[in-house]
Amino acid sequence: MLKVETAFTTEIVPDGDLLVGPWRSPKQMLQAQTYDSHASIHDDATAQKLGFRGGTIEGPTHFSQFAPLCERIWGRAWFETGCISAHYRNVAYEGEEVQAQIEAPKPGQTVCAIGMIKRDGTEVLRGTASVGGEGRETALAHRLGELKPLADPVILADIKVGMKTPRQAIKMDFDQHMGDLYPFSLAEKLRVITEPSDAYYAQEHNPWGRAVIPMEMLSVLFQYRAREDRLPVRGPAIGLFADQEIRLLRGPLFPGETYYAEREVVALSGSKRTESMWVRTSVFDAEGQVIATMLLNGASMKDSYANYQSEHKALYG
Repeated sequence: MLKVETAFTTEIVPDGDLLVGPWRSPKQMLQAQTYDSHASIHDDATAQKLGFRGGTIEGPTHFSQFAPLCERIWGRAWFETGCISAHYRNVAYEGEEVQAQIEAPKPGQTVCAIGMIKRDGTEVLRGTASVGGEGRETALAHRLGELKPLADPVILADIKVGMKTPRQAIKMDFDQHMGDLYPFSLAEKLRVITEPSDAYYAQEHNPWGRAVIPMEMLSVLFQYRAREDRLPVRGPAIGLFADQEIRLLRGPLFPGETYYAEREVVALSGSKRTESMWVRTSVFDAEGQVIATMLLNGASMKDSYANYQSEHKALYG
């Protein structure tokens, strides 16, 4: 049996007060993504209309570059109770190189600051990585406590904090196409993942006796049936991930296993260009225990909603 300490062969080097991984060029796999019957911000033409250079790399794709750093620090605990909590600062495009960095920890430290940069120093994301804990120590837990309430919502005018969705069964097989939101399979992702690992494949390669779902693909699994929730968001409008936290409580999660997800709106916020709905997804095993959570700030772009100005006037004068 391969020990989890050798789960990655990624080169990690010290750099002052940081541990850093190699420069990587993540692949963009969402060119064909659709929701509400229209293309997404990962489509070149759609992204360019909104002022972006082209289709963007989806945020959680970057989580894979942190996995070897976190596994180096915390070993097996990373796969079982690991958490990445990130505020996305700037988009990355296919072909650009990015580097993951983590604070070099002191002995026994369970929460470390993380960041990702481009070659020119542009910050892609910042946040925390951690193991264990109660969830109050993460970057987004602090960020939630500092949010200003959303003023004059239009796209989210019918959304209320506390809204919940029914529990849904979710599953990810190796060759399962993950739908319009994620038009690819786990097997296809593993062929281009930035940090490959034997732990993502056969049972003899990890202590759990089964292949493990990479953290970036947990985002895909947890969002798999999100469009069936029918939360009353007005649209169609283009959205992007602005903040995201994936936290394992009783991990890891496995391909082919059925889990259950339910969602709750925990906050609303906004900016000059966006209206944001913060949703916490709780994931349960067959016995009804919460085994993982995801906090996601889905930011809808005002300029992408054709009726924004007319509805704003109707709602607020």
